Amino acid sequence: MDQITPSQLKAWLDDTARPAPLLLDVREPWEFDVCRIANARPMSMRSIPVRFAELDRDAEIVTICHHGARSFQVAMFLEQQGFTRLHNLAGGVAAWARDVDPAMPTY
Repeated sequence: MDQITPSQLKAWLDDTARPAPLLLDVREPWEFDVCRIANARPMSMRSIPVRFAELDRDAEIVTICHHGARSFQVAMFLEQQGFTRLHNLAGGVAAWARDVDPAMPTY
């Protein structure tokens, strides 16, 4: 698992020659309702242990939360389950809003 900055993720998402990753947003539903990165898939951290089988083990997955700590823990858990193409969004949606999308609502 590696850390990816908001700017690196934006460049990846903008690169049409590169397949887009699965954006796995592990925040609570109310947080996801406030703001989210386009096309992110919500799956709260607490649901991961019973729902991770829904994820493609071969997909590039970027884990996302508010500041990057919960998503880092989820990425470590997924790594222990055999996922190998994991990236954690450093700074979470707060950093995304600050560095990439200043119009995004924050909380």
